[in-house]
Amino acid sequence: MSIYKKIFEAKKEIGKISKDSKNPFFKSNYLSLNGLIDAVEPVLEKHDLLLLQPIESGRVTTMIIDSETKETPSNTNSIISSMELPNIQDPQKLGSAITYFRRYTLQSLLGLQ
Repeated sequence: MSIYKKIFEAKKEIGKISKDSKNPFFKSNYLSLNGLIDAVEPVLEKHDLLLLQPIESGRVTTMIIDSETKETPSNTNSIISSMELPNIQDPQKLGSAITYFRRYTLQSLLGLQ
C-alpha cells in the first residue's frame, strides 16, 4: 500500500481533533502539540507510519515515513513539511516557536482542521 493510501486511511480515523488547551491572554481555546501528537501518533503507528520532527539547520521538519520500507526516506515512502525558524536569541521564545512550528507543520502535513 502506498504511503498516500496509508495517510488517507489514517486521516479518516483521526477525524476532527478537539481543542484541549486554553490561552488566558486571548481567552481562546487551542489544540496543544501534546494533544495533537496524542491524537495522531497511535493512528499513524497502526498504519505503520513513523512520525519524526527533527530540527536541523534552523528548520523544523515534520516527516511521516512508511516504516514498512527499508529505503532511505524519499518522495515515494515519506511526506515532509518544513518551516524555517525565525532568528530568535531568547531560548524560551525560541522553544515556543519550535513548539508552534511543530504543531502547524504536522497539522498542515495531515490537512487537519
